Parts: sequence; structure tokens; C-alpha cells
Amino acid sequence: MALEFHVLGPLRVFDDGEELQICANRELAILASLVLNANRVVSVDRLIETVWAGSAPQSAGRQIAICVSRLRRTLGAAAIETSSPGYLLRVSAEDIDWLRFGALVARARGQAAGGAREDAVLLLREALALWRGNPFEDIRGLRYDVARMEESRLEALEACLELEIDLGHHHRVIPELLALVAECPFRERVRAQLMLAQYRAGRRAEALRTYQETRRYLLEQIGLEPGPALRRLHDQVLRDESGLMRPAAHRPSGAGPVVPSQLPPQVLPYVGRAGELAALDAALRPEPDVAVPGTMVLSGPRGVGKSALALRWAHARIDWFPDGQLYADMRGVSAGAVVDRFLRALGVPAQDIPLDPAEKLALYRSCTARRRLLVVLDDVKDSAQVLPLLPGGANCRVIVTSVDPLDDLVARQGAHREFVRPLPAEAARELADMLVGAPYTPTVAQAVTDLVATSSGNPLSVRLGAAQMRTRARHHHDLARMAPNAPASASCDAAPPGERQPT
Repeated sequence: MALEFHVLGPLRVFDDGEELQICANRELAILASLVLNANRVVSVDRLIETVWAGSAPQSAGRQIAICVSRLRRTLGAAAIETSSPGYLLRVSAEDIDWLRFGALVARARGQAAGGAREDAVLLLREALALWRGNPFEDIRGLRYDVARMEESRLEALEACLELEIDLGHHHRVIPELLALVAECPFRERVRAQLMLAQYRAGRRAEALRTYQETRRYLLEQIGLEPGPALRRLHDQVLRDESGLMRPAAHRPSGAGPVVPSQLPPQVLPYVGRAGELAALDAALRPEPDVAVPGTMVLSGPRGVGKSALALRWAHARIDWFPDGQLYADMRGVSAGAVVDRFLRALGVPAQDIPLDPAEKLALYRSCTARRRLLVVLDDVKDSAQVLPLLPGGANCRVIVTSVDPLDDLVARQGAHREFVRPLPAEAARELADMLVGAPYTPTVAQAVTDLVATSSGNPLSVRLGAAQMRTRARHHHDLARMAPNAPASASCDAAPPGERQPT
């Protein structure tokens, strides 16, 4: 039996080209989870969560076993193995379209890095053609997997469109970019690509209108101006800079150092923290007349929003650091491993990184000595993790987030420190209103009030509670039916499963 699984759209299974019929929703949910984790054990608890999404009956384990037995009758007894603490789908990666998609995208990146941009576009188009719709629309327990898959699709499409614009195909991609802007209106990279394509196609007025529409939309929806990259492109279009008509010069691998831009995306929407942002400005503003390094420690309990505050400021002040931005999530990693990553990001070939720790640190400080660079060290355990990662340049700046107040770093290195406290009630209410975003009835208003009260100003609790309310609204068609019990605290600054995001 030669099985083939299609998950980039409605779940379909083929045996030697003939489609197998699997109609039961529970069996489809179990199979979807096994396919997404092909050749890895999926626990029974995880399968229960996938099928029932938090409302499982007492007989859930027995029902999972019955569903697996039925799937074995359909797929063949050897397809699904029992392996403690659950089950494993044994299948070749070539037989799952999701894994083929990932392999094609990885090959495309390699081709683009080597200068073969036309070949990279062909590979990306082949990968994107595998998508036939929205995966797992009716399986609530896989919503985070679906979000991860959709983000991968969008990143591949953005990379493909960027390459095509660089190759001079700007006329061809404008319709696709217009559709993508309508699909994902908050993705500023797509709007910038549309502006550039319109400008190169001789449609300067349309490019400027795209910027104005973007600015108006962002202000109306989340109260933010466009980011620095989009504003810079707008200025270039206004000035008719000649460089806009030239495709970006390709830098083949090994051609020299690049400017690292490692900041994760901001968490949106965002409210409050004006005082903390002003403190960051004061502590980390570049002073050309008095060049001294600056470090800011953002300390506070988990879930209070330290990471989100750091990224909010870093994105807003990205123009202060033209030589790059380095970022590291410090949970469970050694400073030495992070130094290796930073050196590679700064253009040092892996084979040139010294093995001796002292030589490695000396090279890192040499690479940063004359740069205007920002380093963000997120979720630091103690000062010992930070000290080796302080850059050597007087014009470099460092932001450290930690539950620990890092007194030693403040005392010995002269670091500034800001204690991040819970949001005031007004700001927490504003955040909850923006996140829930539903038409208000008195009952809904009371549910949001209860959420704000139980969150105690913890932004992560507000976000999690609002997400629960929106999820229940989708499945119950009435936001007021079930108000969430927001957690009073959280285990990390942000934690959607699969990929950590700061709050």
C-alpha cells in the first residue's frame, strides 16, 4: 500500500492514486495530528486535546483507541504503530504535501542565497501550488498548527514576490500583491512590496496612495503609524530616488558581512507604557558627543509584558541602529552558543569562529567595536548570562529582560533598570476592548470588565482571556454566553504553543 496524504487544504488520503474515504470527524482529527507529526510519537493526551479541545469525556482514551483501530482498517495495519505514550504514523516525507512544501522552500532559499534567483522562484511557485485551501478548518485542537502552517505559506509567498520584483517582473506581481494586501492587511512587508512594484511600473501616484491607505488603516485599527521601513520607502518615492528603479544587488553567500535584523515581530495591539518607553529613550539614546555603552534591564514578574515592551521600543527606534539588531531568547541556552549565533549573523564564517571561549568573546567584541548595534537578550536567568554578550562598541546598546532584578549587572556594569509593573486598569481595559473587538451588549461589557478585574493588569492574562472569549464566540455565536476565567499569572512573557511570542 502506497499512501499519500494531502493536508494543504481539506484532508485527503490516497492509496496508489485512489482516494480513501474517511468521513468521521474524530478519525480525521486524529489522522491530521498524526500526519503533522509523521514518524514521531503523538501522545494519547495530545490526540484527546486535538479531538475535543478541552471538553473531553471520561471515555476519551477508549474512544481514541477505537478511532485508531478504524483508521488501521482503512490505511492498513502497519501504517499506525502503537508506541508509548501514544501512536506513530510511519510514512515517507515525500508522501505528505506539507513536508514536500517545506523541502521545496528550503531548496529555494539555498538557490536564492547562491544567486540563482530564477530557480528559487520556480521552486517557491512549485511549493505554493501544493496549497489547495485552508487546512483543518473544522479541527479546533489544531488551530495553532494551522496558524504555523499559514505563516509558512505567507513567508514563502512574500519571499517569492520579492524575488520576482528584483527580477523585474513588477507588472506581473501587482495583481497578486493587491489580493495579498486584502487577505493580510497588517503585513507591512507586503504593502511595501506593492508600493515598490507600483513605482517601478510607472504608477507613482498609486504607490503613494497605497501608503496613505496603509497609514489610515493602521491608525484606525490599532492606532499606530507605519513602521520605519514603510516610512522610508514612502520618502524615497516622494523624492523619486533613482535607486528605487534598480533591483537590489544580490549578495552571494560568503560575499561579506550583512546587517543583521533579528528582532521578532511586535505584539499587536499594544497600549500604555509611555513612562517605560520614555525611560528606554533616555537610557539608550545615542549620544554622538559622549559615546558610552548603554544597557537597560527590564525586570518584572512573568507575563507582565517585559518582552513586548522591549520589542515595542526596539522596532520604534530601529533607525538608531543602522548596523543591525541582534536578538536572543536566553531560556535554556548558554552564552557561548548565543555568541556563536551572533558572530555568524555579523558575517563571520562558521569555520572562522575560534573554539577557545576567550578568543571567541574577543572576536565578538572586535566585530561590534565600531558598530551602532542593538542587542536584545530576552528572558535572562542571571547576570552571568549577560556579561559575555555585552558588545564592545561604545555606540552599541543592550536591552535585557529578566524576572530577576540583576542587581549585579546594575552595580558592576552601570546598567539602567526599569521595573515593569502590571498595566493600570484603564490601559488593561483598553487592551481588552481592542482584543475582544465584538459588538458590545451589556453582558459582553460585563464579561470584559470581569476579565480585566481577574487579570490584575497582567497583559498576558488579558490576551489569553480575550482569545478564549473570541474562540467561544466563533463556536457559540454569542460572545456573552461564556466569559473566560483569566489566569492571574502566566508561566512566561508570552506562550502560544509552537512558537514563543513576547507579550
